[in-house]
Amino acid sequence: MNTATRLFAVSTLTALFAFSAHADEADGSERALNFNSTRSAAEVRAEAQMPARITNRGTGFIGVTGSAVSRAAVKAQAAAAVRSGQISQGEIGLM
Repeated sequence: MNTATRLFAVSTLTALFAFSAHADEADGSERALNFNSTRSAAEVRAEAQMPARITNRGTGFIGVTGSAVSRAAVKAQAAAAVRSGQISQGEIGLM
């Protein structure tokens, strides 16, 4: 390639990058402020302060379940299982 061809290629790429630098946002954020709300700000604030209701299709803490085994008994069973080699200890184990 001679100098003129290289200069032409560089100027063409520079122009291409200059046009792409002025491109709009892909997520449509330029129109984020153009909306008409049907609810008042007080309604939105009141809803934001309400706790989220978790259903069977949701995730999160549902509640404490009752158990007949005490916490100390579970810890003792886990320690016995580690000693006997039934479960691994720490972060090293089968994945």
